[in-house]
Amino acid sequence: MNAQQLQRILASGEDSNHQFKREISRLDSLAAELAAFSNNGGGRIFIGVADNGQIIGLTPEQVRRFNQQLSNAASNNIRPPIHPLTQNIVTDNGVVIVVTVPNGLNKPYMDLQGRVWVKNGADKRHVTSREEMQRMFLNAGLIQADTLPIPDSTLADLDEKAFNAYFQKRYSYDTDPAKLESTLTSMGLAKEQQLTVAGVLLFGKQPQRWLPVCIIKAVAFPGTSIADINYLDSEDIYGTLQEQFQRSFSFIKRNLHHVQNGRGFNTLGELEVPPVAIEELLVNALMHRDYFDSASIRILVFRDRIEIISPGHLPDNITTDEIRQGKTKRRNPVLSDHAAHLLPYRGLGSGVHRALEAWPHIELQDHRNGNEFRALVARPERATEPVIPPVTGQVTDPVTDPVTDPVKRLLQTLTDSALSPSAIQQTLGLKHRPTFRTNYLYPALETGLIEMTIPDKPNSSQQRYRLTAAGQQWLQQQHKKNQQP
Repeated sequence: MNAQQLQRILASGEDSNHQFKREISRLDSLAAELAAFSNNGGGRIFIGVADNGQIIGLTPEQVRRFNQQLSNAASNNIRPPIHPLTQNIVTDNGVVIVVTVPNGLNKPYMDLQGRVWVKNGADKRHVTSREEMQRMFLNAGLIQADTLPIPDSTLADLDEKAFNAYFQKRYSYDTDPAKLESTLTSMGLAKEQQLTVAGVLLFGKQPQRWLPVCIIKAVAFPGTSIADINYLDSEDIYGTLQEQFQRSFSFIKRNLHHVQNGRGFNTLGELEVPPVAIEELLVNALMHRDYFDSASIRILVFRDRIEIISPGHLPDNITTDEIRQGKTKRRNPVLSDHAAHLLPYRGLGSGVHRALEAWPHIELQDHRNGNEFRALVARPERATEPVIPPVTGQVTDPVTDPVTDPVKRLLQTLTDSALSPSAIQQTLGLKHRPTFRTNYLYPALETGLIEMTIPDKPNSSQQRYRLTAAGQQWLQQQHKKNQQP
């Protein structure tokens, strides 16, 4: 770095990677700064610079004193020790020392009081939350959440039938009932006669009894905002990871459109987003979520996109660009090992790459402050356009009337009363529920021609659907047109 480069950096001000100091008066303060940078990807400290970026400069005596302070702080006041680099830059106002602190490899770094420091914008803070401390140990590879035993669980909470089937399929021979405990322990599924997090999530009889936050909350909205007061579909998805994957995949599929893409008229058509892209992103969320975090995985289906939100930002400062290129770090190694035989998962860091190859319209967002990772999957534009425009008092030209035949048939079944979904489906003579929802029910709801009788509980067994004022008006318009000579 030369003086011109220094000036450009100072003109930008302090941030999470650049800290300005006039001088160092206390070793514990310097140690805290060094530890915070080491815990947060590294950075630079500029000594001899005021908070506003003005160069104050250091005398030769101050330079010698600071180098001694830095050596003591890095070696004796931080655990484990770190190894920063320094560069002296001569300016018109004196010497500026640039201290480069590398990203630490042995996190978390602590001061002599045992406090863990992290960057908080341009400032720093010490970690007090147990969850955040656990997450730092997790990201450093010192502990894995999936290997921790679950208190009060026993081997009786294992679904032995499911485990035995998996074991036989993977190893081609049956388990020995007399050695079940040792087998589970060697596979990372049990510890000290208790099931581990991995054991419960993969083969537990009732996983959410022990891990109630390990569910997937899925909601489909008619519009583009999570603030919508109405929604089309909602489901809390429980069970083992394999069951959650299958039900989540089904939820997304039933809330997407099918397109013909050159297929025959009588075929269901292809899903508007390639299934392989959805599969890979779902597996990625299940495998790499932060199981120390109390949040659940969320699936939000909007008119223009799908959002798959997983607790836990990318570990160890991996970036979204790096995972696009296949870089990976397994946060839950035991789950990953077994999932390769239970889910469409390979564990090679190629899942996101395959998803992008199948559907390039995916945005990856790593939210470190919120501790979550988001995959935003854009839906095709043709699927986001309203099926019909809002109904007005004008009679629509029958040549350009955009109401589809399935929606017309559905509206005609609701002429006299509100009906349940199964009653409407039966009246229409439809046996395939996804077809009924995709081609009939959802388009009619999206355009406001029908409405739910219990909008705040879309999955209620008492749910019924009825015509709205717009739907009744549309039918009246059709009746008038049919009577015209």
